[in-house]
Amino acid sequence: MNVPLWVWLATVGGLLVLIAIDLVVVDRKPHQVTTGEAARWVTFYVSCAVLFGIGVWILGGHDFGVEFFTGYITEYSLSVDNLFIFMVIMSSFKVPAIHQHRVLLIGILLALVMRGAFIAVGAALIAQFVWVFFLFGAILVWTAVSMVREKGADEEYHENAVTRWVRKIFPVTEDYIGHSMVVKRDGKRWITPMFVVIVAIGSADLLFAVDSIPAIFGITQEAFLVFTANAFALMGLRQLYFLLGGLVTKLVYLSRGLAIILAFIGAKLFLHALHEYHVVPEWMEINNWVSLGVIIAVLTLTTVFSLRKASRDPDAAGTDLQLNALSPEERAAAGQGGGAEEEGHAEAGHNHPKSGS
Repeated sequence: MNVPLWVWLATVGGLLVLIAIDLVVVDRKPHQVTTGEAARWVTFYVSCAVLFGIGVWILGGHDFGVEFFTGYITEYSLSVDNLFIFMVIMSSFKVPAIHQHRVLLIGILLALVMRGAFIAVGAALIAQFVWVFFLFGAILVWTAVSMVREKGADEEYHENAVTRWVRKIFPVTEDYIGHSMVVKRDGKRWITPMFVVIVAIGSADLLFAVDSIPAIFGITQEAFLVFTANAFALMGLRQLYFLLGGLVTKLVYLSRGLAIILAFIGAKLFLHALHEYHVVPEWMEINNWVSLGVIIAVLTLTTVFSLRKASRDPDAAGTDLQLNALSPEERAAAGQGGGAEEEGHAEAGHNHPKSGS
């Protein structure tokens, strides 16, 4: 797929326009994003991705169109699993509900830049070395096995090395100060918990990229399609966070479904590499129509069985972690508030992020 420079520039420019619209319309005034608002924005971003995919299909051919849609669905489904980690981080840092959208927006913008670098490196390696497909396949299979083995693990957030390093280097205020990330006190600059939680979100997504980038390279080796599929998936992730809310915790089989998808794509990468070395015949390669069908089928069955399990056994689903990030007044409005003593306790700890271990 030969993509001219002007198409790259126009695409990046269009994505920046979408981000600017989001900043002006949604984040102009900090507020708690409602389910209806989130649903409208999710529909908007999915529609943008679909229109872009149709454009790829018409201008680049149906093969590239299928590759884009398969890659987009894969990246978006992997992102849904990541939402649970984002909820744990938000809860751990007690991020006020009205500022959660800004945290996700900036964190995901950082993730998009970092993934862009990963994609450039991955595309360059694939163009030069066939054995990279074996490496990417092994990463996906290992990740799939780890996801199954770690099911039911500790839901507590432990700060990673990057977040701990930020705390060590910069003084951090105890309280959130609006949505400010840096403040000046007594002639000295301090960072706020808002800055730290953005670092936590961005660095967490960097770890997620270790499996998502090899996964999409298993579907298409076109850097343009890899980048745009990631971009549309990430840009729609913020609103999906508010739309799904506690529903994510009800998708009890999601990790297993994603593990099956990653293992499937890993096997596809192995077969592709073996074909490149002329070890297996061409008919043994898995085409993208089959990949698309398998991914949609696995995600559909995973969602159906998860919701059935959650309805029969409510204890199987996790708690709504977003409630922990709400103020006592917001929790009371949601029907989740406790007595006055409990609310007072929650208020006292509302603005103190949890320290890492």
